[in-house]
Amino acid sequence: MENHFESNPLIDRLPKHLKQFIKPQVYEDYTPINQAVWRYVMRKNVSYLSNVAHNSYLNGLKQTGISVDNIPNMYGMNRILKEIGWAAVAVDGFIPPNDFMEFQAYNVLVIACDIRQLEHIEYTPAPDIIHEGAGHAPIIANPEYAEYLRRFGEIGCKAISSSRDYEMYEAIRLLSILKEAEGTPEAEIKKAEDQVEFLQNNMGELSEMSRIRNLHWWTVEYGLIGTPENPKIYGAGLLSSIGESAWCMTDEVKKIPYDISAADKSFDITKPQPQLYVTPDFAHLSLVLEEFANKMAVRTGGLSGIKKLIYSNSLGTIELSTGLQISGHFSNVIEEDGKPVYVQTKGNTALAYREKELVGHGTQYHAEGFGSPIGKLKGINLAIEDMSPRDLRAYDIYEAEKVTLDFEGNITVTGEIVTGTRNIQGEIMLIKFKNCTVTHNDTVLFKPEWGIYDMAVGKKVISAFSGPADVDSFDMINHVASSHTIKAKKSPEREELEKLYLNIRQIREGKVQLKTIEQTFEIIKNNHPNDWLLAVEMVELLHQNDTAGILPQVLIYLEKLKSNRPEIAHLINGGLELIFEKENA
Repeated sequence: MENHFESNPLIDRLPKHLKQFIKPQVYEDYTPINQAVWRYVMRKNVSYLSNVAHNSYLNGLKQTGISVDNIPNMYGMNRILKEIGWAAVAVDGFIPPNDFMEFQAYNVLVIACDIRQLEHIEYTPAPDIIHEGAGHAPIIANPEYAEYLRRFGEIGCKAISSSRDYEMYEAIRLLSILKEAEGTPEAEIKKAEDQVEFLQNNMGELSEMSRIRNLHWWTVEYGLIGTPENPKIYGAGLLSSIGESAWCMTDEVKKIPYDISAADKSFDITKPQPQLYVTPDFAHLSLVLEEFANKMAVRTGGLSGIKKLIYSNSLGTIELSTGLQISGHFSNVIEEDGKPVYVQTKGNTALAYREKELVGHGTQYHAEGFGSPIGKLKGINLAIEDMSPRDLRAYDIYEAEKVTLDFEGNITVTGEIVTGTRNIQGEIMLIKFKNCTVTHNDTVLFKPEWGIYDMAVGKKVISAFSGPADVDSFDMINHVASSHTIKAKKSPEREELEKLYLNIRQIREGKVQLKTIEQTFEIIKNNHPNDWLLAVEMVELLHQNDTAGILPQVLIYLEKLKSNRPEIAHLINGGLELIFEKENA
């Protein structure tokens, strides 16, 4: 059955390979307990964060339509986000980093629409709607920060991964799902934790993607703003965690001025962060991002860029100085004196110019790969791309001429020129040969019997980046996650508890109630003695109107619960403080 989701102009313009991650937000799936978890976290956050969060946060809550009392409806959010030039889509947990960042480049916020369990109300390693909706969405109402986020996505989606990065993504995704799922055996969690730890310790040299993900983590997710002595919170991971938002403000967490060195500081999603970075303002974030981008292969190209693509074993693109873009899986590069002199792809390859596939040069035509020399001809200072028509004629680079081209690096191309393809500036960027032989010293790289040889023209590689130049050149509708988020288990006990939460919610909203607070309290005591949040919600109602005179009983019940379950005592205290804080002010 095909999934459908409500769209809008910003979502409509997403490429197909991103749309494959979008899933509908089935609002009816949120249970009364889910709603209570959202409300508790949001009430705590708004109360606490009003003092420690950047002022953009509270302003953004109003601008983006995030309600304290109800889990946001994605489509309602989209109508409001549209006013600030953004949109939101629902996905299933973590998605691959390049795709996540590419969504940002299109001004689309990715929201994992599941919500954490009550047992993980303070923090979950899994992305959920509290983290995404209450953390990311409000802060993008700040135009300067929103542009940083968009620009980060634009640059980040071009970052080249290592062959191990995807393994790490899958391992972290699985671990977050298992830790959030109800009743996962400890041995299964331990196995997943061990795999993440193993990969963290055996990643080798950090890839571009690993390093830019570090920058993303220490800014977008866990960033502080201001001074190390007086920081404010703007990172979504902190804004959405009632535990870490308080912890991060203590002296236990080291505060470091933010600079490009954060790219080399890895993180552990399963533990509180021992240090955080503080940016003086949002503009500084963009300065560091550009400093990092200047060192990425997308801007430096060259031999190192090609080698990064080969090591990634993933679809990537190089761009030559003529603007010709070669997209495919790069398998080999021949080098001399630190420069590439020949490059080779394997399997489906496409050629493009300015992100548009060249007619006749798609993956069907180049299904067996593509290889070409790069650089200048021996003994000639003038590169082919810089030659005038008179120069080309002088060197027999002309239709129907048989020619031998000796490139620096001992690459030789011999064959009969069929035609050439020029870029918009009139430079030749592709030459087609028949009866062609290509060699490197004594090694044959192309034989006449293999058919037509297309030779790229470019004196150097000016860019190398992840993904294809033209997204329509390749079939990228192939995402199959190895793990899926696990829904809460249903049982008669859970269903009864959900009905009790719904009953209290309806009382608070002035709707028809199924049972009185007194009846609800009796059932909780007898059938659900470990549940604490519903009793806190009862105190809130009884503090306003206690006609039955049971408020003292509920408070005694909570005190006993704190003794029996000391690990949740601070959560109960936190809920009660919200109720009685005005009275004690």
